[in-house]
Amino acid sequence: MRIFGCCLLVLAWALFSAPAVAQEARIDPAVLTEGFLAAHPDLRWRAEGVRSYERKDYASALTELKRAAYYGDKPAQAIIAEMYWGGIGVPTDRALAYAWMDVAAERLYHDFLVRREGYWRALDEAQRRDALERGQAVLAEYGDDVAKPRLEKILKREMRRVTGSRVGFVGNLTIIPNTGPLAGTGMTLRGDEYYAPQYWQPEKYWHLQDALWKAPLKGRVRVGELESVESKAASGKR
Repeated sequence: MRIFGCCLLVLAWALFSAPAVAQEARIDPAVLTEGFLAAHPDLRWRAEGVRSYERKDYASALTELKRAAYYGDKPAQAIIAEMYWGGIGVPTDRALAYAWMDVAAERLYHDFLVRREGYWRALDEAQRRDALERGQAVLAEYGDDVAKPRLEKILKREMRRVTGSRVGFVGNLTIIPNTGPLAGTGMTLRGDEYYAPQYWQPEKYWHLQDALWKAPLKGRVRVGELESVESKAASGKR
């Protein structure tokens, strides 16, 4: 996989599951219980997809990443594009790769835009026509106009379950995690930490995603991390 793809895989993990990348915007690893991920299928299926990718189980990775993409996960959409572009676990299909990266770039995240334009320059005229035609179906199923409402419906439903009302008040709620990083430690989470608005209120959640991904990937990945993922990916590339 190219350097961009390797950086993307590292960031797909680090930005929501580990403090390995220095940044202001992040999702606290402590909240990543099975219940949290069940309510955030974008994150859940991205994580599953990256795990499968690292195991070189590319068929499962593609299925899981598409599930994340279904809920508007832009990193998952970009990884899918990279798989089709490089023929990683799938036949090389550069027109389809462009279609996926075009959807990944619709929020104007810097690196996805740059990558999309790089794809476009590399396509010939026939491939460009094919990419634009096939891209309509990808956009119709995975674009923000349809994908965001899917996730928002789940977030709102899960918040209502907190108190059994439409208010979603967490008050002095204390959470004892049975899964995730704090499981078995005896540590607890405050309700206002677990149910922080940036994780559950759709508008604020999308702002968090924007903050996570709007900056260029360059400079946010440590050399050791990149080398580790790059070596794994290179050995499995078809």
